Amino acid sequence: MTPRIKKHYPPVEEMSTAERVGMVREVFATIPAHYDILNRIFSLRRDVAWRRFAVGKMRFGPTRRFLDVATGTADLALEAARQHPDVRVTGLDFAREMMAVGVAKFRKLQLTERIRLIQGDALNLPFPDHTFDVAGCAFGIRNIPDRPRALREMTRVVRPGGQVLILEMHFPQHRLLKPFYHVYLNLLLPRAAGLVSRNPAAYRYLGDSILHFPAPAAFTGLMAEAGLVRIARHPLMFGICYLYLGWKPEAPV
Repeated sequence: MTPRIKKHYPPVEEMSTAERVGMVREVFATIPAHYDILNRIFSLRRDVAWRRFAVGKMRFGPTRRFLDVATGTADLALEAARQHPDVRVTGLDFAREMMAVGVAKFRKLQLTERIRLIQGDALNLPFPDHTFDVAGCAFGIRNIPDRPRALREMTRVVRPGGQVLILEMHFPQHRLLKPFYHVYLNLLLPRAAGLVSRNPAAYRYLGDSILHFPAPAAFTGLMAEAGLVRIARHPLMFGICYLYLGWKPEAPV
């Protein structure tokens, strides 16, 4: 039996960028075995519906290519392949352990010819400009300290007129949900994860990362600063999750 990791991570706001990057690497190297099932349980399977909704908003053009940044176990990549059978999908992540779970899933579904996963850095995407119609990131950008640079990179690699799509968790602002969700993130989530995961502290960090993610208006501003236009945001499940959609201008603005 794999031993449990007895560790506590410092609060997000107390870590330097380098410390947080190292911690995120460790977290996602230690939780892949139960990551998908815990996501389904803790979201009441809404994470599946949210990805399906996001992929339904994708619009493909001449490249017929989709980039999934911080692909993790490749759930967004797989949903894109299912809904858009003529699209080629590339998933990128720096955690090999997470991607190994994704590889097993799309091999089982016989999608290896349409999906490829590569190890890489969201801050230095290894693709030429204008390579993809759509670049997306589901539940990953809050783990990237330099979000403005990540958004600029995603904007760079989509073609003019292409989309950048972000699906991310938020701390809800609904007055009835706020106290419950605070208890859920800080107490229920890490304790429940501790029954299954060998690194329970990882789920305390994940809750902390949601609490400290920018508010929707502020994150929309980051997307605009990255050069995106016509930015729309869609609150899901009373604002617990948001889908953000931005378009790269057809010509420089």
